[in-house]
Amino acid sequence: MRRATMFAGGTASLALAAALVTGGCTSTNPYFDPSRPHHTPQGFVNNYPPDPAYKRPEQGFLAAWAARLRNWTRDASARAPLRPLQPVPPDLGFIHANRDEPSVTWIGHATLLIQTGSGLNILTDPVFEDRASPVPFAGPKRHQRPGLALDELPHIDAVLLSHAHYDHLSLASMRALYRQKGGAPRIFAPLGVDRWLLRHVTDGDASRITRMDWWEQARIGDLEVHLLPVQHWSARTPWDRNEMLWGAFALVRDGFSFFYSGDLGYSKDIADIAARFKRFDLAAIGVGAYEPVWYRNSHVSPAEAVRIHRELGVGRSIGIHWGTFPMGEERLDQPVDDLAAARKAQDVDDADFVLLRHGETLRPVLRPAPRREASSRRTQTDGAKP
Repeated sequence: MRRATMFAGGTASLALAAALVTGGCTSTNPYFDPSRPHHTPQGFVNNYPPDPAYKRPEQGFLAAWAARLRNWTRDASARAPLRPLQPVPPDLGFIHANRDEPSVTWIGHATLLIQTGSGLNILTDPVFEDRASPVPFAGPKRHQRPGLALDELPHIDAVLLSHAHYDHLSLASMRALYRQKGGAPRIFAPLGVDRWLLRHVTDGDASRITRMDWWEQARIGDLEVHLLPVQHWSARTPWDRNEMLWGAFALVRDGFSFFYSGDLGYSKDIADIAARFKRFDLAAIGVGAYEPVWYRNSHVSPAEAVRIHRELGVGRSIGIHWGTFPMGEERLDQPVDDLAAARKAQDVDDADFVLLRHGETLRPVLRPAPRREASSRRTQTDGAKP
């Protein structure tokens, strides 16, 4: 039995590797701007060097990808939660009727339904499949079903894509949303991700895609959409590392502001964001996939997430990127305990940084706040041309 299991796992790894190989991208950055330090002729780099305390063990190219494939195909029982992570039935009546109340519904992992209070429905990093993977039979498997199914969503006005990793960018989910009843959503995507969308989702139609560089802003309705620099990386294959940009998002209108972290490691980028946005009413900040410790150059621990909450002046935060896919080495429910300890250590009220259950909606009472001022390089109002 053990030999058969090992053979099956090896077959899955080979098939997964083959799927990754076939998805390669160009090695020339068509958006290269030598005046922008995070641009390179081949792609993009972070603004700041990685934290030496989180130094990754030295590995060659092939060894690193072999380790990643082993992580994706191995038994996830060691990371199973020690307590039940029960979803709640979504409040579909409220969600479909809501036009004027800011709210956030956690669908799972990094997928959120944000209702801005001005009639807009916004989805972040939609992944509704059973695996965060290029193939349906291997890769991180969903522990909890989505809090809302695709066919339970209201009409989605906009999709925010933070980067191209498989647990944030799903081909099947994006195709379904692009073909939703009532018309395709606007898609806000970092540089390079727009080209992937053109090839794989929109059949070359750029009219619904707004590509963005760091510090640029665009508009949809009364809402400003800002792409912000954070410490991370991108890849969909072993050969396209950092050819597509990554980022966090800020959503801003009179009386409402929201920060969506995407994936990020703690860096001076947080201070740079705080200098431009004096506070946020709400935030969604990753709190999972922080073990082993070298993961923290790409993800934040709950303690670092609480630090980001404080430094960005957030009214209320929710933790995301946990309890759904076994991406890190910690158990899926470990962020529950670690976040509680971090709140206590940093003197943050329990109600100010919470974890939702899959399908749960947060309907916060917002305090009046002044309009944010942000210095952005370029404003876009329509789908950008490639």
